[in-house]
Amino acid sequence: MVPSSTSHRAGRSMLARRAHGTRTRSTWKLAVFLLVLVAALGARAEPPSFTLPGRKPDSREPWGAFLGKAAHIAIGREYRVQHPSNRVFLDPANLSRIVREGKLGDPERLPKFVRLLRPDITDTRLLVLFEVKPDEEESRDEGREQARRYLAALNAAVDPDKKLVGGTGFEGSLLLEFENGGALWQLSWRTPEPGVTLYRWSYRRKKPNATWKERMVQKAEALPVEEIEQRGELAEQAIRAAYEGGERPAGFQGQVYLPGDCR
Repeated sequence: MVPSSTSHRAGRSMLARRAHGTRTRSTWKLAVFLLVLVAALGARAEPPSFTLPGRKPDSREPWGAFLGKAAHIAIGREYRVQHPSNRVFLDPANLSRIVREGKLGDPERLPKFVRLLRPDITDTRLLVLFEVKPDEEESRDEGREQARRYLAALNAAVDPDKKLVGGTGFEGSLLLEFENGGALWQLSWRTPEPGVTLYRWSYRRKKPNATWKERMVQKAEALPVEEIEQRGELAEQAIRAAYEGGERPAGFQGQVYLPGDCR
């Protein structure tokens, strides 16, 4: 029996669909392979920050975030030092807790999707809020937007006489000296606009037997990556111990000079 022309067309159509499906699958496999390859090459190009001291073995957090954590600890605790009689909430205190424990109003007025937001510094006596960010333009924009959102959410829930605003006038600096005349790290911060506090880490090279005051006339440089890798864990632990009155970390032979010491 001779196949009809309709059968021929149906057969060709089926073969075409199969071929198209095979090409589509091959294209997807190639795309996935390229994405994996690019990701792998990108990971190799990054500094080996995931091996920094003080991190979990499987952490992939960039080293900048590690120094950011130390900066947030120092700046938040310094604000408390400067305002000892105020009720000051630091991250991870969320908006619900701030409204409730700060006696600002009814936390149930907060929409559920914002109750867990966590401003960096909130002073419920002075009724001010600060968001802490690295001193760079993109981060400054991000801090401005976050502070605006936190204030809008809080002020929609608090009592009429307890509205909050962005804080101003908060600035300072502290130093970490590693050994006598060893590497000197500086953390400085400023509040150039309401609610946005910007911080910067800098570095002075070794100068044996020199005081910190003599060191401060040296040129300030960006922190070298090798310094961060070597001393990152000690820096955070030393700052925390200085503010909380704990023992200095093992291996830290230097000194922390808090803002009160640097005046």
